[in-house]
Amino acid sequence: MAAAISGTVEAAAAAALYTPRPRDTKVVELGPEMTALLEELARNTHEVWAAQRIAEGWRYGPQRDDDRKEHPSLIPYDLLTETEKDYDRRTSREVLRLIVALGYDIRKGDAGDEAPHRQDI
Repeated sequence: MAAAISGTVEAAAAAALYTPRPRDTKVVELGPEMTALLEELARNTHEVWAAQRIAEGWRYGPQRDDDRKEHPSLIPYDLLTETEKDYDRRTSREVLRLIVALGYDIRKGDAGDEAPHRQDI
């Protein structure tokens, strides 16, 4: 118990001093093919989040209620408002920009939409 309290105190102290410093990726331009990929990543991000929430016992509810484990965004991606979709798009956009900024090349293979998993890195 003392370790948990100590960890909480340390986390609170660190949070007071914490200043997020994400990589500056504003100069990275994403072309049309990347925009399509961005939308797929955003959709999948929502699906992963929703699957995790449901696995934790959450269900759809008209407003968020942490005690009842209800959330209004536990619906298919296509039914989300544009504002809600933009949350996942921002995350996906920054991931793609950082990958490019770090020097990686992203390109679609010849195998089509459902290429088998491949790891060249």
